[in-house]
Amino acid sequence: MRELGQHVIAAIGWDRDLGWAGTREAIDQALAVGVGGFVIRGGPRYEVAQLARALHAHSPVPLLVGADLERGAGERFHGAVSLPPAGALASLGDADAVRRAARITARDARELGLNWALGPVCDLDLDNGNPIVGVRGFGADATRVGELSAEWIDACQAESVLACAKHFPGHGRTTVDSHLGLPVQEESLTELLASDLVPFRAAVDSGVASIMTAHVAFQAIDGAGLPATLSAPTIRLLREELGFQGLIVTDALEMRGVRAGQDEGETAVGALAAGCDLLLAPTDPALAVQALTNAVEGGQLDGERLAESRARRDWWATWGRWLPDSRGPTLDDRTWAKQVSDRVLQSVRGRVPWLPPACEVVMVDDDPASAAPSRWYFVQALQSLGRTVNVVPGATERGEGVLVVAVYADVLPGKGHVSLTPQSRLTVRLAVQAARSLKRDTLVVLFGHPRLAAELPDAAHVLCAWAGDRGMQEAAARALVT
Repeated sequence: MRELGQHVIAAIGWDRDLGWAGTREAIDQALAVGVGGFVIRGGPRYEVAQLARALHAHSPVPLLVGADLERGAGERFHGAVSLPPAGALASLGDADAVRRAARITARDARELGLNWALGPVCDLDLDNGNPIVGVRGFGADATRVGELSAEWIDACQAESVLACAKHFPGHGRTTVDSHLGLPVQEESLTELLASDLVPFRAAVDSGVASIMTAHVAFQAIDGAGLPATLSAPTIRLLREELGFQGLIVTDALEMRGVRAGQDEGETAVGALAAGCDLLLAPTDPALAVQALTNAVEGGQLDGERLAESRARRDWWATWGRWLPDSRGPTLDDRTWAKQVSDRVLQSVRGRVPWLPPACEVVMVDDDPASAAPSRWYFVQALQSLGRTVNVVPGATERGEGVLVVAVYADVLPGKGHVSLTPQSRLTVRLAVQAARSLKRDTLVVLFGHPRLAAELPDAAHVLCAWAGDRGMQEAAARALVT
């Protein structure tokens, strides 16, 4: 039954202190049970490439090695190319920009030893209270989101990297983060077919290699209230109504939204019984494989159906088989990535005032530190551009010119909210008032969705940088100085 391990995609996380050292035993165990792939979370570019090459070399079957690459490989890996989020690219109204972003992402992935990009996000940005989509998606217009998703998929797969449309049948209407709980949606099937499912149909029509299920319950599709990941009617909808023949992968099984009181083994069995092909990121791959083995032997899982899934996995892993001579992003690609990051910046309110040689910056962090990138790329970029930066709690009498307030309010897994916290809004209000009392201007640099500017009415000038990734922090710094 060792072949059942091929249904499992094990997660490997980089530790800032230990590197890969803390994962060596888990990697060996995953390879020992014959997993079908790995998803890598973080790490320096060259060390990720070394690890991925070793994984490919030590596996007896062709592997799927992937990562969440919605904003370029730089979203996950230090030294890789960072790109704006999908919502920012969509704001340009330029499909060619989306295609090039996907192409650069795929080239970076291949050079890193990856052959599977877990993107694009096909969810619609329909609810301002949604804590998990926001700037990750291409917007609210279903047709346009479908068009841009198809462009991204086509360009990515043209570089021999599998794309993954997510999260079927749509996470855009939820106000609960499925990392924290199970969202339940009650829209009619007619409404879903006319909106939420449109981008996924476009993804299927574009030949997308894989689709990721949502840990969201859709009452109109499955009255039992099961999350899509565990719902046979939902998987049938994808296979039969949309005609999808590629790989169906679960969202991470470590998330609370899919567990619903079950242990991880029961969840793994339930996902494959519903029709999924691959199990993403169980906390214990060996336990998941043992549960699958027991279920096949006990008749809970159809062995022939699972064999079809493994054949499907093998076909796509062979199609995207990694080769050591893969070409990475060119110098022109890296230059373009910076230019497009500059292009997506938006002056939501007012203008960008002149920044004095010695400037004061207030840092307002609305994100959980565990999930967020470094906050110092913005300051470091200003310093590299010739500014002396003083990070202060508020405007001081020694300062001059505009006070910069950097507000970090990204869409991050497990954060659980999208609006700014009362503490963050108060901090910004007090900073603006203090600067005003010293007859100084205030510029808020918002590393979040443009609509969050409405929550900061005291600021006369707001520059939106969309997200807190390194590339967007550096682009914001360039906008203030050049």
